[in-house]
Amino acid sequence: MKVPVRFYLDFEKPVAELEAKVSELKSMVGEGGVSVTDEIKTLQQKAESALVETYSNLTPWQKTLVARHPERPHALDYINALIEDFTPLAGDRYFGEDAAIVGGLGLFRGRSVMVIGNEKGSDTQGRIKHNFGMANPEGYRKAVRLMEMADRFGIPVVSLVDTAGAYPGVAAEERGQAEAIARSTDCCLQLKVPIVSVIIGEGGSGGAVAIATANKILMLEHAIYSVISPEGAASIIWRDSNKKEEAATAMKITAQDLIVLGVIDTIIQEPVGGAHRDRDRIIRLTGDTIAKALAEYDSMTGDQIRRHRHERFLKIGRQIQ
Repeated sequence: MKVPVRFYLDFEKPVAELEAKVSELKSMVGEGGVSVTDEIKTLQQKAESALVETYSNLTPWQKTLVARHPERPHALDYINALIEDFTPLAGDRYFGEDAAIVGGLGLFRGRSVMVIGNEKGSDTQGRIKHNFGMANPEGYRKAVRLMEMADRFGIPVVSLVDTAGAYPGVAAEERGQAEAIARSTDCCLQLKVPIVSVIIGEGGSGGAVAIATANKILMLEHAIYSVISPEGAASIIWRDSNKKEEAATAMKITAQDLIVLGVIDTIIQEPVGGAHRDRDRIIRLTGDTIAKALAEYDSMTGDQIRRHRHERFLKIGRQIQ
């Protein structure tokens, strides 16, 4: 579904102006017998050309802004569209429920899967409920519980990654945030069922790796995947967060950089202007890519699947694709 964009990024201003004029002219259609059809068509073509030109030359920092776009589809959007009979499962059986990580069982194109994802929320109330996708320890312990359940019953795992990072609060640290992330990452490595992860927005630090230590890592064209945010890196390296654009370039956080380094396996092409401009299309393409990735492991044994995952991570940085 192509949706009208309500929020434009700073570098999209030329596109925003043209699309605003198109909307204004469309509202005049039928008023006073004035025909503006040709002018609307001309402006639409100019807007589309400006959009193509803008998005064909994005810098790493601009891609970061696109990955964080508030209208970008989130984990629950993918789950609701791709997973039939989804049954959410809550709680870590130790402390409580963490809505920053959603998970449950469902059918993906006739195949049972366990889906786990970071959910940021789509409005103010949702963002508060889901803590902007930044999980507490109980979120990662819930992920471990669900992955172990999937392993027990031979069900593949699909993870949808979209987080700025694990929640850095004092209470989270007191409850063992680092240990929870480490155990979740270790759990991913031990499973004998295939894991396919998709970086749908931000893949931030250990908060992302904890559910993205997978056999296949797919990444949307304008998503980012990094050990720290560009702002955080700039603050540490230069003690100046204003150097975030320089940091984003140096860190190699884009899908185009990461596939060369072997960190990810596949880039899913987004609609021109970003995933938020045609949600149905990007969700369908993501579903097709997930299905293709899962099919690669149908003939493999559990031990082979686990060995494949180990070898995949040992190769990162050792060979340039």
